[in-house]
Amino acid sequence: MASSAPSAAPDGGVTHRRVLRLAVPIILANIGQPLLGAVDTAVMGHLPSPAYIGGVAVGALIFSFLYWAFGFLRMATTGFVAQARGAGDHQEIRDVALRTALLAAALGLAIVALQAPAQWFAFWAVEATPRVEGLAAAYFDIRVWGAPAALLVYVCIGWLIGMERTGTVLALTVYMNGLNIALDLLFVPVFGWGIEGVALATLIAEVSTAAIGLAVIARLHRPLGGRWRLRRLFADRSRTAGLLRANADIFLRTLCLIFGFAWFTAQGAKLGETVLAANAVLFHFFLLIGHGLDGFAFAAEALVGGAIGGRNRAQYRAAARLTTLWAGIVAAGFALAYLAAGGLVIDTLTDIAAVRETARVYLPWAIAIPLAGVWSFQLDGIFIGATRTREMRNGMALALAVYLAAGHALLDLWGNDGLWLSLYVFLLARAVFLLLWLPRIAASFGRGGNPS
Repeated sequence: MASSAPSAAPDGGVTHRRVLRLAVPIILANIGQPLLGAVDTAVMGHLPSPAYIGGVAVGALIFSFLYWAFGFLRMATTGFVAQARGAGDHQEIRDVALRTALLAAALGLAIVALQAPAQWFAFWAVEATPRVEGLAAAYFDIRVWGAPAALLVYVCIGWLIGMERTGTVLALTVYMNGLNIALDLLFVPVFGWGIEGVALATLIAEVSTAAIGLAVIARLHRPLGGRWRLRRLFADRSRTAGLLRANADIFLRTLCLIFGFAWFTAQGAKLGETVLAANAVLFHFFLLIGHGLDGFAFAAEALVGGAIGGRNRAQYRAAARLTTLWAGIVAAGFALAYLAAGGLVIDTLTDIAAVRETARVYLPWAIAIPLAGVWSFQLDGIFIGATRTREMRNGMALALAVYLAAGHALLDLWGNDGLWLSLYVFLLARAVFLLLWLPRIAASFGRGGNPS
């Protein structure tokens, strides 16, 4: 996975080939997530009660939201490592890895220590039947012990993206998902361990991937020089404080995003079970574009961060332009694919006639959503690479306020059409606010940056 040493300094200009080299492995890595979920569902689907499917779905949902909230560990690591790489600061590359790894381990241990109240809150927020809740609790009780490893995997992935080692990210992801699937098939159909087997499979995959990821990072550090200095981290309080501020900003930004999506679901529920189910089916269209467009946002993080660290304004502009160009092309491709095969996707996701019919009524909103969402995704990548996390936090909070205000008004006027329109308002407002602050990044080069 780590056969050659990375360069600490930017290795040439930003080209189409370089953008694709960074983005494509991330896109391929993201494809494995839906496959893993499908296998989890399939092995539970052969057990005697449908409650097993519900139990693993609820348990996995809890961890998805929990770990999503800690996604700042991946994002901040990428931005700071990319900037250190661009500046050729080998010691800071090491220090960022150590700072974020220690933070991830501490937060993971806190999740383990607070598992009882965390589980109580989760089952209060996610209503389920007593049978499903009991199975989900069994899943939770096992998988929660992997929290430190799961958060360390975020750090490893963030560090590797910052070093432009997305091929290694793909290898780690394939290993983790592949091992998880293999253990699912061993523990449940062969050993008969039920939902506990699914949770144990995920736990083992997360722990082993974290260990391999840390070993890869240690190996890649060897040719860079510098030392692992724990004492230095406490002495250099300004950089440690900067990392903590960035993580806090991204954490608050992510909470706003989670709340926005939860509000969309809650308002859909008020419109009836059929509308709720149709919206859930169509929301998969939105989640799918996230997997596809993340690759170019991550490429922007690495390339923009390297340009910021190297004080290279021309490289920054090229990185922002080319990654956004490719993201726009892929977003248009998604929209065309949804136009051609949207009905087929709906029929694949549900066989309930009323839900299919309702989903087709609102399908145009899902078809166009890649073209509305791509800009905010891509700007997030640019701002993460520049570690302008305060603007990300403030932009998300303002966009959420606009979204909620628009949503309440539009729901009264147009019902579910108004709800979908308000989601578009949310996505576009995020992009508008970040666009307003985008010149601050170019201005940060000052007179010291290379002229474009």
